[in-house]
Amino acid sequence: MMETVQASVNILGRTYRLRVAAGDEAALRKAAEAIDKQAKQYGNMYAYNDHQDLLAMVALTQITQLTKIQESLRFKDTDLAQRLQSIDSVLEQILHPTKETLVSAQNSL
Repeated sequence: MMETVQASVNILGRTYRLRVAAGDEAALRKAAEAIDKQAKQYGNMYAYNDHQDLLAMVALTQITQLTKIQESLRFKDTDLAQRLQSIDSVLEQILHPTKETLVSAQNSL
C-alpha cells in the first residue's frame, strides 16, 4: 500500500489540505506555488469578479500548454516508430539477405 502524507498548500490566500503519496508532496507544493503565482499575475493584469475567474484562466493556460506538449509527444512517438521501422527493415536486409539480394550483390562485383 502506498504511503500517504497530509499536505497543506496555499493558493490565493486559501489553504487546501490534501492527502498525497509521499513521493508527490514536493511536486504538489511546486504546482500550488506556480498556480498561486500565475493567478496573482492575472489578477494584476486583468479585471476579475472573484478568484474563481483567475483560477479558471490559470487552468485554461496550463491545460492548453499540456495539450500542446501531448500533441508534440504523440507526433514524436509516431516519427520515432517510423524511423525504428526503417532501421529494422535495413537491419533485416543486412542480417537476413534474400537470395535475390545475394545474387544482385554478386553480379555487381
